[in-house]
Amino acid sequence: MKDFLGMMKQAQQLQARMAELQAELDRTEVSGASGGGLVTVTLSAKGDMRALRIDSSLVRPEEVEILEDLIVAAHADARRKAEAAVAEKMKQLTGGLGLPPGLSLPGM
Repeated sequence: MKDFLGMMKQAQQLQARMAELQAELDRTEVSGASGGGLVTVTLSAKGDMRALRIDSSLVRPEEVEILEDLIVAAHADARRKAEAAVAEKMKQLTGGLGLPPGLSLPGM
């Protein structure tokens, strides 16, 4: 019984550390560029697109902001669909086995 309680305590500590890590990844931002800096993208470390910048020399200047917003929205839509696909695959993999509330598998 003592071993079981110790394992449960370790599991709770691990879960707390994972939650802290997830929050840190959400706050961490990275940027990438292409075309010699003509296009830049900023993502959270979790992969959420935070910003997009397209140099106006690539498009009509009056349409740059609209284009940037549309690309960010398309990325968010694709990410939601990817998350739903992963959730469905996990459901198939686990045979519909539900996890306790607040518990998720790594990467979920």
